[in-house]
Amino acid sequence: MATYLIGDIHGCYYELRHLLDKVSFDPTKDTLWLTGDLVARGPHSLEVLRFVKSLGSSLKLVLGNHDLHLLGVFAKISRNKPRDKLNELLSAPDADELINWLRRQPILQVDEEKKMIMAHAGITPQWDLETAKMCAREVEAILSSDSYPLFINSMYGDLPNNWSSELTGLARLRFSTNAFTRMRYCFPNGQLDMICKDKPLEAPAPLKPWFDLPSQLPEGYSIIFGHWASLEGKGTPDNVYALDTGCCWGGNLTCLRWEDKQYFTQASLSAPK
Repeated sequence: MATYLIGDIHGCYYELRHLLDKVSFDPTKDTLWLTGDLVARGPHSLEVLRFVKSLGSSLKLVLGNHDLHLLGVFAKISRNKPRDKLNELLSAPDADELINWLRRQPILQVDEEKKMIMAHAGITPQWDLETAKMCAREVEAILSSDSYPLFINSMYGDLPNNWSSELTGLARLRFSTNAFTRMRYCFPNGQLDMICKDKPLEAPAPLKPWFDLPSQLPEGYSIIFGHWASLEGKGTPDNVYALDTGCCWGGNLTCLRWEDKQYFTQASLSAPK
């Protein structure tokens, strides 16, 4: 019974299947955790969604910003960009079933026994664990409701970028969504910077990667995240695991076996376009 954690797939279906074959993943006894961004940019988003949905209770995933963008496109709110390669998925006979399943997936996963926390972009240093859970439940509730298009229509935007327990309504949901799915850098006070995408050594002062600021999470917990391919899985504290290694850009798809912290990789099978 092993726990496998895999970074952003981005429609790289065949790389995912090869990687799972390498580790002899068995859905009848193993568990697969995915950091989100299952779809877009890579060529086979439809196949990825069909496969991961078929895994049933052996799957634990969190939604990423590209998954949320797909929901927006599906609801005819966001623009379907050719570079996202979503047409095959959107025109599939089971598109409604797949996308409605996707929007009911979590935005945060916590295993208190293993002391594992997974979110697509990470956990803002302005939150303790209970606040993160509460904010995740709020976002998950609106995404799984019939009102989700209203939220998606108001989701885009960089403000507010500073957490306050007094935030309410769509502003609160937008902050939470940005923190869970888009965050990279923070100011020293924990305020989100939603602009810089540089590598840490190239980022302007006083910005710091979110994981380099003091955490309010309980001692002994680990954070697993994706989203930030330019990190190449490096430069994080010992209890923070960056798993997006840019498969859809010609890099690797990375898997971490939790029990022994062994890494496995599968190189991209197609050059990025």
